[in-house]
Amino acid sequence: MTYHEALTYLGQARRFGMKLGLEPMHELAQALGSPQDGLRFIHLAGTNGKGSTAAFCESCLRASGFRVGLYTSPHLVSVRERIQIDRVSISEAGFVEGMSIVREAVEARLKEVTFFELMTALALWYFSREKVDWVVWETGLGGRLDATNIVQPKICLITNIGLDHQQYLGESLASIAAEKAGIIKHEVPVISAVDLGEAAEVIGQRAR
Repeated sequence: MTYHEALTYLGQARRFGMKLGLEPMHELAQALGSPQDGLRFIHLAGTNGKGSTAAFCESCLRASGFRVGLYTSPHLVSVRERIQIDRVSISEAGFVEGMSIVREAVEARLKEVTFFELMTALALWYFSREKVDWVVWETGLGGRLDATNIVQPKICLITNIGLDHQQYLGESLASIAAEKAGIIKHEVPVISAVDLGEAAEVIGQRAR
């Protein structure tokens, strides 16, 4: 597989659109050997501020001497920007190698995989291969049913909540907050920037 072929394979997955649900991602990760199990994650969700908060977290960890993986979306110029280690994007060679492995896993287990699921699988494979100390892990859409939510993080961060992707997450701030709060896990600390109103109440209830 060449780099162009890898991009073409990734691009064709856009025809499956956006699908919320964890089962395909669990299947894909399992086919890859569950690379997430050996990684330490900071998982971020929210409407506004995810990208900047992720950048702050990555910078602080890197300044403390850690080797840090960063997974964000969308990208500006190259899709490889979404997967970085110590602020260096995955190389074309790494992208090709990883996408070839992910493709084999897809063909062995699954029929339809979305663009975001492929990228998430590639990120897990790459961060595991490179043995990063921490992964700053940003949700794509919502949280509860987002492909990134198959991991067991060390800490969860929820930034401000607003009305976004209402066709997928619900019409009210409370329903959207409930989806974002779906990244909260048992006995995993959570920090939230949402301190007032119905969204804060929903997140607080989920945390309790």
